Amino acid sequence: MKYVVVDLEMNPVSRKDFREVKQKLNDEVIEIGAVKLDASFRRESTFRRYVKPQYNTICRHITRLTGITQETVDGQEPFEPCFRAFVDWIGEEETKIYSWSTSDISQLKHECAYKLPSFDRSWLTSRWVDLQQKFDDRLGLYNNLALQYALGAMNLEFKGTQHTALDDAINTSEILVLMQDDEKFRKTMQPVIDILKPKEDLSSSIGDLCPELLELQKKL
Repeated sequence: MKYVVVDLEMNPVSRKDFREVKQKLNDEVIEIGAVKLDASFRRESTFRRYVKPQYNTICRHITRLTGITQETVDGQEPFEPCFRAFVDWIGEEETKIYSWSTSDISQLKHECAYKLPSFDRSWLTSRWVDLQQKFDDRLGLYNNLALQYALGAMNLEFKGTQHTALDDAINTSEILVLMQDDEKFRKTMQPVIDILKPKEDLSSSIGDLCPELLELQKKL
C-alpha cells in the first residue's frame, strides 16, 4: 500500500468571458502538489505541476494568496496532460489518496467531468480519504479545523509557504504520519483534548496552547 497526500491551488473561471463554462465549472486547477509515502509512511517522492488555466487569466487575489502569477503558468500545460501525469506518478499500486477536506476531490471530479469526460472518476472516489475529517473525528471535533491550526495544536510549525500546493501537501503528510502512532498522537494531542472538555474558564489554557484555538473554542 502507498499513501499520497495532495493539495491543489485554483483560479476562478471568468464569469464575464465564459458564462456557460462557469455554470458547470467554477474553478480551474493551477497547481498540483503531492507527496507519496511508502507502506511505512516514509516519504518516497513528490509531485508538482503548475497548470495553465483555459478560462481565465490568474486573478489578483489568487496571486496574493498563492504567489502564482500569469507568468508562472504561461508556457505550462493545461489540465488534461498535467492530471494524467499526476495519475501516472501515482502508479498502479494500491494507493490511498489523502487531502485536507473534500474541496480538492470535488474540484478534480468536476474538472475531469468537464475536461476529461472519458476518465473514470470512480478511480478518485475509491481511493480518496478526507484527512481533515479523520483528524476531527479522532479528537471529537464538530467543527473542521484548518490545516495551520491542526499543525499548531500538534506543536508543528508550517514548513515552507502556505497556499503553495506542494508545501501544503508535505505539511499535511506530517499529520498523517503522526496519526499512525496512536499513543504518540494521543500524547501530543492530549492538551487539545483536555481543552475541548467542558470547563468553567477555558480561555487561559487555550490561549497558552495555541491562540488560534481560542477562536475555535468560542464557536463550539
